[in-house]
Amino acid sequence: MTWEAPMRTALELAANGPARGLNPRVGCVLLDAEGNILAEGWHRGVGTPHAEVDALSKLPEGGARGATAVVTLEPCNHWGHTGPCSEALIAAGVSRVVYGTDDPGHHSGGGAERLSEAGVEVIGGVLRDEIDAFLGDWLTTARLGRPYIVVKWASSLDGRAAAADGTSRWITGAAARQRVHEQREASDAIVVGTGTVLADDPSLTARGDAGELMGTQPTPVVIGTRAIPKDAAVFRHPNPVIFEGTHDLTEVVADLHQRGFRRIYVEGGPTLASAFVAAGLVDEYAIYLAPTLLGGPRLALGDIGVENIGEQRRLRILDVERLGGDLLLRAVPVPDGATRTVGDPVDVRGADIFPQTPTPTRTQEG
Repeated sequence: MTWEAPMRTALELAANGPARGLNPRVGCVLLDAEGNILAEGWHRGVGTPHAEVDALSKLPEGGARGATAVVTLEPCNHWGHTGPCSEALIAAGVSRVVYGTDDPGHHSGGGAERLSEAGVEVIGGVLRDEIDAFLGDWLTTARLGRPYIVVKWASSLDGRAAAADGTSRWITGAAARQRVHEQREASDAIVVGTGTVLADDPSLTARGDAGELMGTQPTPVVIGTRAIPKDAAVFRHPNPVIFEGTHDLTEVVADLHQRGFRRIYVEGGPTLASAFVAAGLVDEYAIYLAPTLLGGPRLALGDIGVENIGEQRRLRILDVERLGGDLLLRAVPVPDGATRTVGDPVDVRGADIFPQTPTPTRTQEG
């Protein structure tokens, strides 16, 4: 029997789980000897049964004996808010476990080994690439012990975030600005520096086309030691503001991880963006490019610690999205030692990328 079809069902179930927070989205399907589905389950968040236990709970006692459990993530092997799934599967009498990708957690990993020791047949790596992509930010958090960090900026084609006098309202158009709000909503926290708060007084909310608040709001985080006016717009955010009174980014991301944030969206100005890049604390870049030229000194990035061409920080482009007259370029760092050809090329040939030049619009969405 091939396991791709039931694994895709498990992956569909996993998508029902919460995409935010420190727990992964996991789906599980229990099959009988003929491959028929006995039960399905998925993880609904911190403190709730894991996908395997959720599926097992839908069967009568002994109903899973001899069954195959198909689960997107290697069953956990530790006591946390709930017990280890490896032990639950063994106790239920499951004869085979098929999983998609390994659990990289230092404490939670090892479920496959425990199952094998108990005589359960274990098959791993089914649809691994698809599941790794699905769990991308969570896997980074689990492996590195910190949130997945997206750094965003908007600039002209010549790399300027503002005109020479500092004005930047607006560089990108309405479609690009709305895409930023969608990215905000998909994040646990939105991070800026005190300089951005003092200069732009942003609300740091995620808003719809008509300016209404979107259903999920990122927690605003302000980095820096300067005082913020008591009437600043950020204080009217639906979520309480977190003030990180330090410039030590390692300390900041450790604190955000401790607070349970999985994905953070860095949307400060060039100083903060450059600091994250220089510190090697960027997992993904969201670069909005407008078809306009500004010239002058207001670069989107400043000093990132590159003194010669050999130290350049290479990126791999994930995709290019056209947003009205603008582009969103998503990219990730190329690991040290890899070549510039890592990953698949992005084909934008023949695309009418800039049909007309829109009125310049600013970078900060507020």
